[in-house]
Amino acid sequence: MDSGCRLSRIISIASTIVLTPIEWLTLTRLYPMKLFVFHTPELTPAEVTADCAIAVDVLRATSTMATALAAGAEAVQVFSDLDKLLHISASWEPHKRIRAGERGGSKVEGFDVGNSPLDCTPQQVAGKRLFISTTNGTRALEAIQAAPTVLAAALINRQAVVDYLLQTQPDVVWIVASGWEGSFSLEDTVCAGAIAHGLQTSLGCPLEELVGNDEVLGAVALFQQWQQNLLALMHYASHGQRLARLHLLEDMKYCAQLDILDTLPIQQEPGVLVNNRQPVAIAAAIS
Repeated sequence: MDSGCRLSRIISIASTIVLTPIEWLTLTRLYPMKLFVFHTPELTPAEVTADCAIAVDVLRATSTMATALAAGAEAVQVFSDLDKLLHISASWEPHKRIRAGERGGSKVEGFDVGNSPLDCTPQQVAGKRLFISTTNGTRALEAIQAAPTVLAAALINRQAVVDYLLQTQPDVVWIVASGWEGSFSLEDTVCAGAIAHGLQTSLGCPLEELVGNDEVLGAVALFQQWQQNLLALMHYASHGQRLARLHLLEDMKYCAQLDILDTLPIQQEPGVLVNNRQPVAIAAAIS
């Protein structure tokens, strides 16, 4: 994309956000990539979309998706509506599908599994399609599925996402946190910060050259403060506390790890994600 098109693209995104004149001048400098962080799907601009949109639900949907694909799942198909999931998946033979349903952190009755990445062993998911509906994460993916490129990110596959962005250099990148029922979440924001920090470090540029909105700076600051103890941050997070009450501490420990999977869930068609990497043995990662 030439510089004129790049500038027009950045301005179209930024025009949906209130900026001061100085902020406008900073934003429209012709850097190769601009990152925008949105704390919930509802905060994404309706009029425009990104070149690459990334959904984040660390606890636990995108962690589960990455783990399932790393374990050899054929694909992950996401639904915000449980009844629609049951209807669509009914056309698949039972031995070729897994139905994952979660609401409020708990498994939905009648589904094969809930939303735990620890259930996604090769023995359980290899060669099968994971049909999944969760409280927050699948809703975030549906909100951004019109973007030309859609990824699912978590702390466990952060570096794979960073590597993809470095290779493809999209002009405008949205990192969309799932949040919790429309509210801010610490765990998704720290993951957004980890992605931005990884890009900045790899590119060797000042952070402000990548920043599209203030939320990016806040996310990076959060990651820099907690990067050595991400699990402790999970315990402060309201959803982390919710999972602790449900006795899902092992899920939290797993999801708080950084860069343990070279797995890149990428949208192949609306609502269907496949692995952009080759499946690998993950027994050690989830043990």
